[in-house]
Amino acid sequence: MSRRQVAGFTLLELMVTIAIMAILIAIAVPSFQGSLRSNRVATTSNELLASLSLARTEGIKSTRGGGVCASANGSSCGADWGQGWMVWTEKDGDGVYDNDETVVRYSQGKPRLQVAGSAATVAFDGRGRIMGGAAATIGVVPEGVTTPARCVDITITGQARVRHGACS
Repeated sequence: MSRRQVAGFTLLELMVTIAIMAILIAIAVPSFQGSLRSNRVATTSNELLASLSLARTEGIKSTRGGGVCASANGSSCGADWGQGWMVWTEKDGDGVYDNDETVVRYSQGKPRLQVAGSAATVAFDGRGRIMGGAAATIGVVPEGVTTPARCVDITITGQARVRHGACS
């Protein structure tokens, strides 16, 4: 009688391999969640910074101003930055979005993030300065935890910067 060699895995080898993979995944997933959370906060704060820079640039370019406001639908301003925001170009220079003004960009709110600002609207004049003369801050924090947090600070001269840590 001849013996043939069979190539392949036994059931025991397969079960041991699956058990080792399950242990490695159970160790890796919690640390990966932190990386995902940090990446979401960084992406959202950078997108907000880009929107503020675009509004300021549009304001200087049009010489009448531009602005960013919290918006849930991209066609009207609201109060909750977590639902999204829109950038518009001013026609009348009053710092308030009117229906006849041009929306340049709309960004939807991001799930599992809390975005809150000291003002619902940040408007820039034709020189790129904040209308109303008061600095503004917009914070980005993951839901349910306090870190990682980022704060977007807008000075009265219109400069916007992202700072690590919660807004104070």
